[in-house]
Amino acid sequence: MDKFNQVKELIASLEGDADKFYNKGNSAAGTRVRKGMQDLKNLAQAIRLEVQESKNKA
Repeated sequence: MDKFNQVKELIASLEGDADKFYNKGNSAAGTRVRKGMQDLKNLAQAIRLEVQESKNKA
């Protein structure tokens, strides 16, 4: 559940940069959003593996 909370925190932290990129045209904010999305992808993959492992043990 800890990793799931990290996902929520990561998304919340990217909200400001997403607003800056989409509404204000700040390209540096877009770079930060892309990096954050990559981190989110990696974290989601780790959660998937954790869930699969737990499911296989049961």
